[in-house]
Amino acid sequence: MTSSLPSNTPSRSCLAVVLAAGEGTRMKSSKPKVLHEIANRSMLGHVLATVTEAGADRVAVVIGPDRDDVARDAHRQVPDAEIFVQRERLGTGHAVLSARDALARRPDDVIVVYADTPLVSLETLARLRAPLAQGAAVVSLGFEARDPTGYGRLIMSGDELLDIREHKDASEAERAIRLCNGGLMALRGDVALAILEKIENRNAKQEYYLTDAVAIARSLGHRAVAATVPEEEVHGVNDRAQLAQAERMIQERLRQAAMADGVTLVAPETVFFSHDTRLGRDVIVEPHVVFGPGVVVEDGAVVHSFSHLEGTHVAPQAGIGPFARLRPGAEIGPKAKIGNFVEIKNTQLGAGAKVSHLTYLGDANIGADVNIGAGAITCNYDGFGKYRTEIGEGAFIGSNSSLVAPLKIGAGAFVGSGSVVTEDVPADALALGRGRQVVKEEWARNFRVKSQAAKSK
Repeated sequence: MTSSLPSNTPSRSCLAVVLAAGEGTRMKSSKPKVLHEIANRSMLGHVLATVTEAGADRVAVVIGPDRDDVARDAHRQVPDAEIFVQRERLGTGHAVLSARDALARRPDDVIVVYADTPLVSLETLARLRAPLAQGAAVVSLGFEARDPTGYGRLIMSGDELLDIREHKDASEAERAIRLCNGGLMALRGDVALAILEKIENRNAKQEYYLTDAVAIARSLGHRAVAATVPEEEVHGVNDRAQLAQAERMIQERLRQAAMADGVTLVAPETVFFSHDTRLGRDVIVEPHVVFGPGVVVEDGAVVHSFSHLEGTHVAPQAGIGPFARLRPGAEIGPKAKIGNFVEIKNTQLGAGAKVSHLTYLGDANIGADVNIGAGAITCNYDGFGKYRTEIGEGAFIGSNSSLVAPLKIGAGAFVGSGSVVTEDVPADALALGRGRQVVKEEWARNFRVKSQAAKSK
C-alpha cells in the first residue's frame, strides 16, 4: 500500500509528531501502554508504520522521561525518528511543543497523531493533510459519535471549523452536537509553531490543550476545517478491554483484506492474522488457524484447522495440518505435506516431501519427495548446542525413528522403523539401529499362571 494525497496535490514535506508519552496506568502493566500489541505489533509500531506509508518524511516521537523502551521500539520501526522527551505532563499542546526543534524546520505539513490510537488508516491521513495544500492552517479529525458524552465537540459553520469545545465547557446546545473531536490534527508547517506557542494553560491542572489551536489559528486570520472518519478509526486504547476491542477491529480488517485478495477463509471469525501475514491467491484457511509474525503462504496452499504458523514460508500447493505447528525458520516446499501433530522448526522441506503425523523436525534440511514416518524426530539439541540433520531426496525414514544430529542421510536411503541413527547413512543404504528381537515361547502363559497363583494365596 502506498500513500496518496489527491493526484493534483504537489509533493509536500511532512513531519509526523507521534505522542507516545502516556503511561496508561489503567492497563495495570509493567510496560508502557503504547508497547502493548495488536496483531503482533505494538500500538506505537502500527502508528509509525501508517504515518511513514502515508508520506511523512520525518518523524518525531514524544515520549515520557526514562522511557528508553519506547524509544527503542520507535527506532525499530523508523530508525531515523527523532526522540523528544516531555518532562512534565502538561497536556497535548505541551507534548507537541516538546518537539519544537522539529517544528522549527518548517515542513510543509505537520500531522499530530497518538500512539494509543492505532487504527487510523492511510486514507484518513491523506484526507487530513489534503486541505493544508489548499490553504487551510489547521485540520482537525472528527467523527459522529454514537454516544458523544465526554468528547470535545467540533463547532462548525458550514465548512469552517470555528472551535473545539470540551464537553465540560460546552453549552446544552453544543452538547447536542454529535460531531466529536477525534484527537488527530494537521497544521500547515509555516504557521504551526506560531499557533502552538500561543496555547495557554487555562484549567485547574495547568494543562495546554492542543484543541485551542483551532481558535488561535482563526484569531490570526487563518482557516480551520474538519475531516471526518468512522468512529472506530479513532478508537483509543486505555485499558485491556479497549485493547481487546482494537484487536477485534484490526483482525476484521485483515480478514476482509485477505478475502478481497483471493483467499478463502472458511470461518473468518476464527482465523487470527499478524499485521505482516502474506497469503497468495486461492489459499484456503480452515477454521481456528493462528498466524504469528513473519508468515508467507503462497498460491493454492491449504492450511487446515487448528494450525499455528510463525516465521514460516509455505510454497504453492503445500498442505499444512490439521493441528500442525510451524515455528520460525520453517520452509515448506511446493506440494509438500505437513500433517496432524507435526512440529517443524528451522527446517527446509523439499518439494513433495511428506511428514504426515506425530513428528518433530528441528534444524534440518529435508530433500524432495522424502517420506518421514509417524513418530520420527530429529534429536537436534544436546543441552549445549544445536546440530543439523540432512536428508537427501527420496529417502524414507521409518516410523518412530530418532535421528541424532549432526547427521547426514543420503538420497534414496531407508531408515528402518524404531531405529536410533547416530552415524551417517550412505545413499540408497538401509540403516537399522535397534535391538534384535527375542521371542520366548509360552512365556506369557506361564507368567499369567504364576501371577494368578501368587495372588490367590
